[in-house]
Amino acid sequence: MASDNAAERLRSGRWTCASCSEEHGWPFDLGARAPGPWPYDEIMEPNSSLRTEGNFLSEDFCVLDGEHFFVRALMEIPVQVLEGPFGFGCWTTLSRANFDRYVDQFDEGSPPGQEPWWGWLSNGLADLATEPIGVLVYPQPDRRRPLLRVAEEDHPLAIAQRDGLSTEKMLDIFAHYGHAPAASE
Repeated sequence: MASDNAAERLRSGRWTCASCSEEHGWPFDLGARAPGPWPYDEIMEPNSSLRTEGNFLSEDFCVLDGEHFFVRALMEIPVQVLEGPFGFGCWTTLSRANFDRYVDQFDEGSPPGQEPWWGWLSNGLADLATEPIGVLVYPQPDRRRPLLRVAEEDHPLAIAQRDGLSTEKMLDIFAHYGHAPAASE
């Protein structure tokens, strides 16, 4: 019964957020503005100003201390009984070589045809991911952000990607970030 109620709350279309009072609807995605290790203000520079020395943050690229390289990515997670996946806009590390490859092909719109790259998920997702997790990074065509798959098959986030989240868990995640439906809805 609780599952039916949670599904209906999400599927019903739109809801007023208990925290921000904005109207949201399913599908509703969440995103991190910067990688978790980014210690500075989240002031974005243009992608075209990318520099690999020092510190840099844009909509799609991040360099920390000229040593750590990140790209914005997307982790899709199905939600049981609902149409369309939940999208978590997050950041992943890349090696310097793969970061350079990604940047080189970014404006061309066609990713290199190869095996996925290795990275570390650099943002937490409620209680599903509280520490960096190894991920496979799949570059996408047409300037779409890379898709991520959790590499460790028995990790709770990998299980969620495979089996889907319950609607109750989805509501818990929205509540964790202050975007759940108001109690009266």
